[in-house]
Amino acid sequence: MAVRVNSETFDEEVLKSELPVLADFYSDSCVPCKRLSPVLSQLEQERGESLKLVKININFDSELAEKFEVQAAPTLIYFKNGEEAARLRGAVKKTEIEEILN
Repeated sequence: MAVRVNSETFDEEVLKSELPVLADFYSDSCVPCKRLSPVLSQLEQERGESLKLVKININFDSELAEKFEVQAAPTLIYFKNGEEAARLRGAVKKTEIEEILN
C-alpha cells in the first residue's frame, strides 16, 4: 500500500529509499487523480518489492509541491537513487508509467 509522506518524512521515505520510488502528487478534489489511483495500486502490486509508491497531498504539503515545481495534479515523479529520473503530468495511462519505470 502506498505510503503517505509529508515534508517531515519525505527525505527518509523517498530520497534515502533503497528502492526506486514513484511519488504521486495528488489532490483529494482531483478527478484524474482518483482515476489514476487504482492504476498506481495495480502497478505497486505487480512490481512487488522492486518499487515503492508514495502519495503527497499537494493541498496539505504545498511546500513539497513548490520544492519539486508541481504545478498540476496529478503529477508523478520517479525517483531513483534519491534523484528525479522522470516526470509525468496529468491523467496518464499505465503503459506510460511503465515506460518510465523500465
